Amino acid sequence: MPTLDLEKPEQGPRVAFLEKADSDAIAETLVAFANTEGGTIIFGLKEDGEPASKKIEAPALEKALKAADTACNPPVVVGTWEQIESEKGTLFTLRVPRSIELHALSDGRVLIRSGVKNRPLGGQEILKLASAKSTGDYELEIVSGATMDDFSNKIITEYLTKRAERTKRPYNGKIADLMKEIGAVNDEGKATVSGILLFAEYPQHWLPQSSVVFAKFVGKTPRGENGLAGYTRREELTGPLPRLIENSWNLIWSEMAVSAVVKGLEREETYEYPQFAVREAIVNAICHRDYRLKGRRIEIRMYSDRLEVISPGGLPGFITVENIVDEHFSRNPRIVNGLFQWGYIEELGLGIDRMMEVMQQAGHKPPYFDARPYSFAVTLYNERERQKPPEWARNTNHRQARALQYIREHGSITNREYRSLCQGVSAETLRLDLADMVEQGILLKVGSKKGTYYILK
Repeated sequence: MPTLDLEKPEQGPRVAFLEKADSDAIAETLVAFANTEGGTIIFGLKEDGEPASKKIEAPALEKALKAADTACNPPVVVGTWEQIESEKGTLFTLRVPRSIELHALSDGRVLIRSGVKNRPLGGQEILKLASAKSTGDYELEIVSGATMDDFSNKIITEYLTKRAERTKRPYNGKIADLMKEIGAVNDEGKATVSGILLFAEYPQHWLPQSSVVFAKFVGKTPRGENGLAGYTRREELTGPLPRLIENSWNLIWSEMAVSAVVKGLEREETYEYPQFAVREAIVNAICHRDYRLKGRRIEIRMYSDRLEVISPGGLPGFITVENIVDEHFSRNPRIVNGLFQWGYIEELGLGIDRMMEVMQQAGHKPPYFDARPYSFAVTLYNERERQKPPEWARNTNHRQARALQYIREHGSITNREYRSLCQGVSAETLRLDLADMVEQGILLKVGSKKGTYYILK
């Protein structure tokens, strides 16, 4: 679970503030966290994060927690609450783990955590969540014959370094205890699925379905001439999940088309796809795929007009294409948390929003999501929507258009800057270009002699 900052706490999918020791509010939050990703309840704070007007007493909290427990069906298993002295005063915290059971309130409501609220589910959503819960936690299952000795010390050291950067404090305890805490091994030291996937040098020895297949095709379809395969490159990537993310990204990067545009006096490279969108598609597939599906691997397909990342397993729980931006539910929470600590996930639950945002900013169509019962695909299109040329572009030549673009970015242009922009063109021609735009009423001439510069009128 991500580190909690009690100096600047914020509510979210995994943090809830409760101002009072109210048993009903506690029960609702217990059920919502247990049904979703787990989380921490902080008692003694208002919704805005400010201290409650009335201090909560420990006996009252204990009594409310017992009452809340009886209102949850089945009861939500939690640890003991902690009393913490902070700048906000005396606070109480309670960590709620994600549960493999489906929990409801005594009145029948099934809640999930959605953003900063506890949201009740509808009938169909409840069925989907129940189905996801009934599969249990596959990532916690024991891998036959594997122990912590099969983990790579180099990879563990890398994880610990990245984790310390994320949490702002190094881990000083025993490595074996940490591996148990994060679910990489069980109490007997036997390796779990998540442990092997995150820390083994070659997880595919035990879980061959965990590799990634990359293929680059010539055109827009998988078929080439005469019915033959149309790919120009095909690679199978293996290794632990962090290496799969990096190697997948490097492979796509090496095959990505790069163009160049000139902004002002600078040459700027423009990539076929926004970097964040590509990395997010890869990370999502590796985090959320259904590793129970044997014989099916993540596929990355690069066509002339699009990039497809296909992940085995449908959308988990109550997640749909319609609510994928607003809701969050992980099939593999320990893998997700491991890669979050590693730094591959910037902020839990916000990747899809950002992916859509960067695609739009780069002038692309939004990502296309294709959800099927046993697969989920993200498609990024490389074609940029053509912008309508501004009105002034119709009455200017290509040199003048560059000058106007420069002014839009820098506010003004001088004769000297214009000559630097259009090298190889005579000074007189460029002077006439600027004079023509002044005459057309496009530019306004400011100053005189060496102090002259031009701005948009």
